Amino acid sequence: MQNLISWKIGGEQGQGIDSSGDLFATVCNRLGYYVYGYKEFSSRIKGGHSNYKIRVGVEPVASTSDDLHILVAIDQETIDRNHHELVPGGFVVADTAIGAKLPEGRGARLLEVPMTEIANEVGNPRVKNVVSLGVTAYLLGLPVEAFADLLSRTYGRHGKEVVAQNEAALQRGYAYALEHVLETPWKLAPSDGKPKLLMIGNEAVGLGALVAGCRVMSAYPITPASEIMEWLQREFPKVGGVVVQCEDEIAAITMAIGAGSAGARAMTATAGPGLSLMQEAIGLAHAAEIPVVIVDCQRGGPSTGMPTKHEQSDVLAALYGTHGDSPRIALAPSSAEEAFYDTVLAFNLADRYQCPVFVMMDLSLSLNKQTVPELDLSKVTIDRGLIADQEMLESSKGEGFRRYKVTESGISPRSLPGQPHGQFLATGVEHNEFGKVSEDPKNRTAMMDKRLRKVSQLKLDGLRYQGPEAPEALDVLLVGFGSTAGPIDVARRTLEESGIKCGHAHVRVLAPFPAEELTALMKRAKLTLVVENNATGQLAKLIKLFVGDVIRAELAAAPGKAVSDPLVRMESLLKYDGRPFLPREIVSKVQEVISHAKAG
Repeated sequence: MQNLISWKIGGEQGQGIDSSGDLFATVCNRLGYYVYGYKEFSSRIKGGHSNYKIRVGVEPVASTSDDLHILVAIDQETIDRNHHELVPGGFVVADTAIGAKLPEGRGARLLEVPMTEIANEVGNPRVKNVVSLGVTAYLLGLPVEAFADLLSRTYGRHGKEVVAQNEAALQRGYAYALEHVLETPWKLAPSDGKPKLLMIGNEAVGLGALVAGCRVMSAYPITPASEIMEWLQREFPKVGGVVVQCEDEIAAITMAIGAGSAGARAMTATAGPGLSLMQEAIGLAHAAEIPVVIVDCQRGGPSTGMPTKHEQSDVLAALYGTHGDSPRIALAPSSAEEAFYDTVLAFNLADRYQCPVFVMMDLSLSLNKQTVPELDLSKVTIDRGLIADQEMLESSKGEGFRRYKVTESGISPRSLPGQPHGQFLATGVEHNEFGKVSEDPKNRTAMMDKRLRKVSQLKLDGLRYQGPEAPEALDVLLVGFGSTAGPIDVARRTLEESGIKCGHAHVRVLAPFPAEELTALMKRAKLTLVVENNATGQLAKLIKLFVGDVIRAELAAAPGKAVSDPLVRMESLLKYDGRPFLPREIVSKVQEVISHAKAG
């Protein structure tokens, strides 16, 4: 009995690879297993190789892997591209019609199944993938009835005949495997039996926005962010919200800013190319102190780059892309669960600090399906920030309402349209406390300091740590952000099992950066390895900048005293081929660096 297995289906894009994988993942999730799915697909609607890998376990799964127990091949290319992942004794379930050839040396077994023939016999050539699900049910020891029930629910709207064809294909596939496979080593151990939530990160963002009270979403479709808009298009009308598909990203961000200025909770969602177009307007939101939430689903760049491939290369663009000094807040969830709570937090922060707030996703987090623990709605609170009440507005009738009043916190009370005696002018030109244009040098300095002060005083829980607790020294500290959390954590546990004292510090807030907390952890480590999916080490650059500031402050506070500088013991592990990290890649790098250190 297996506690964790990997299953993959592959074929040409447009052959139902996604729908087959989603059906398998959903059944496993409903049976109480934990699921993590990884899709690899081309930047086209039809044609080109596509595959969908799903890991299923009796304990939480948060990463893809390089092992594979069952490969469902709809064409020979699937075998050629993916056979190297098969474990000894793994199965290749191939359609007899393709004349499958399995390379020697892997110790895998080829099970040819007449998928096309069975599909034609039941009267629907499109259900051949369902035949493979029946085979899968037998190989993994899963109840075929669970698949039949989901097929009925999924295709019931197409009529009884379509449902009957799918169920017949499923049962024929199960019966074929029962007859031709005497035993299988890949039967899953029993799960806890409790159905769980299953969603992609983009759906979690949409749900978070909805419960946070967001009611305006303006966006332009772009991979891999479009699912947020599509999800909200279905759900917002139920609560009086509106989704506007704009003509471009410039319109999307300015419309969201306008809605925020009018008092609505508003957002937009985009990817790297769209973020580039939004930069000037993001500066407007900062200067005019208007709350807006921007979700950036990072993908391969620059330019059009690789729209359907994973990357984490928008960090510096999000934090510093706008002209002028305009610091902002940037959250970096690492799971669909965190994406839900972070989206709620983003709206509260945007209102409280009256500025743009980023939710930094990446393609793997945005699009990969994963099991999510039950969400605790009691944790959801709504904080609209400092909105002027009528008493405050009445008291300002004489001199006028100081919308941009200079305060110790940097946060000024704002009025909303319709409030008598309020201020509704919002300009990106430098202005005074009343919102009137002013280029007076003293006023400019005061206003800039006020806006900078808001974020500089913000303290968030920006770092999550797993591993040996202080004061124990670490052989290595792994640092990452976003969806690298899963593979880093698997790698950490593997390294611990081999006797290496390993910690994992995951950056949850990119701005304001958790420099002091990370510095303390890095000082305990003989080596810090920064793991990120980009070519230039953008997270490592932030660490050098902000941890460097902490070290310089310590030196200034204690001149002549020896201060440990962990930056000299920091290295990077970068991957930018469009694929997420595999745990073994991280383990291999750590072992290599430690080996070199010992040899030196």
